[in-house]
Amino acid sequence: MLCLLVYVLCFIGNLMILILVSSSYLLQSPMYFFVCHLSLCDMVLTTDIVPSLLHIILRNGRVMLFLDCITQFQIFCTSTGTECLLLTVMSYDRYLAICHPLSYISIMGARLKHHLVLGSWGLSFAITVIIVFLISGLNFCGENIIDHFFCDFLPIIQLSCSDTRLLQTIDLILTAPVTLLPFMVIIVSYVCISVVIVKIPTVKGRQKAFSTCSSHLMVVSLFYTSLIAIYLGPTSGRSVITLKVLSLMYTVVTPFLNPLIYTLRNQEIKSTVIKLVCSKR
Repeated sequence: MLCLLVYVLCFIGNLMILILVSSSYLLQSPMYFFVCHLSLCDMVLTTDIVPSLLHIILRNGRVMLFLDCITQFQIFCTSTGTECLLLTVMSYDRYLAICHPLSYISIMGARLKHHLVLGSWGLSFAITVIIVFLISGLNFCGENIIDHFFCDFLPIIQLSCSDTRLLQTIDLILTAPVTLLPFMVIIVSYVCISVVIVKIPTVKGRQKAFSTCSSHLMVVSLFYTSLIAIYLGPTSGRSVITLKVLSLMYTVVTPFLNPLIYTLRNQEIKSTVIKLVCSKR
């Protein structure tokens, strides 16, 4: 019941952001355009994972065809990779808004923001298709039991009788442009933003500048902390339960918290909600 409640609230919260951004003229800046696609990513990710998780909990397991498993993996990797790239794009947007405010509108125009979003979805999908194609060429044997609540890369290749060392190396090379490199860009962006904010002479000015990127910084921290912990942290000494909990963090908990962070900490979104509520009365 808890998982179902979190999923429903997550879906409603992200759907509310999509509706608000698309219907309000106050939320037409590039930042909210990126937030809108981030919410779409979260909806796709949780819908791909949680219904299967609920089935596993209720039936104490689930039988999946290989095609179903690989499809779930494809959707999971595409949405996760896109979220990494979108968070990077949003950090670049905040960098332009704070460090180059006079040229922000001319640089981050309608064409660039659409290209950045399409590039994020397209690159993630293309990389995932290559990895899925390579996985499909492996030989699988044994009981084919995955001790996880969804089809992730390592649980899948652990079932293979083939030598997967080359595949793991290719996976690391292909996923670096959508995971590690974006994380480095985000760090550099916020270092530059911090330098500019510190130079602002007034406390009120510094607080106003920081408030424009605080929500994004919280989302990045939540998402990448769990992602790095499970994929880049030491694997020795970690139990299967620990891996499942960490996976649950960035597949369910973080998408659930994202709408709360952007609505509770964003004055423009709160003002838009109040206006919509008042207009209905």
